[in-house]
Amino acid sequence: MIRTEAQTLPIVETFHSVQGEGAWTGTSALFIRLGGCDVGCWFCDTKESWVAKRHPRQSIQELVNLAIEVNSAIVVITGGEPLMHDLTELTKALKDEGLRLHLETSGAHPFSGTFDWVTLSPKQFKPPHESVYAHVDELKVVIAQAADFEWAEQQSQQVSDRAVRYLQPEWSSQESTSLIFEYVKQQPKWRMGLQTHKLLGVN
Repeated sequence: MIRTEAQTLPIVETFHSVQGEGAWTGTSALFIRLGGCDVGCWFCDTKESWVAKRHPRQSIQELVNLAIEVNSAIVVITGGEPLMHDLTELTKALKDEGLRLHLETSGAHPFSGTFDWVTLSPKQFKPPHESVYAHVDELKVVIAQAADFEWAEQQSQQVSDRAVRYLQPEWSSQESTSLIFEYVKQQPKWRMGLQTHKLLGVN
């Protein structure tokens, strides 16, 4: 785990948009994208985030000030893989301002921080750390081929019954959407997840 240095974190980008996927789709959101990821998904659409040292560091106070100024409904901590960093101080500072915090993670590192909503998108080649499962509000599994459904079901068994479960098509796979469509019709605990921001052409 990467510890904060003088209360700063490597920041790939921050932007105000709407949440494009999952249970909070359409909600006004400030995204804070942290640098650093050692998961290495071949279908990742933010590969530029992988090397933390390539990105400028910002202080936690700067990030808090931005969140207050934007005044969005939620603040989403994403990456990269945000749990590579100790998120305790960042989330404490944001929560002290009464902000609602969401986390988007592969879960590959120990859980840290305090969040109102946690989205877990587990990857087979670097499975989640055991400490993450108890915090999951939303499970999002990317499906590229039929064999991926077995992984999805294994992960579903690890999270609470209250967690919302999504199967999300791998963007470049033409067959994944139809596979999920048919699977969800047979397995009602799952929902089909769509990346509406890509359909809209926005961040």
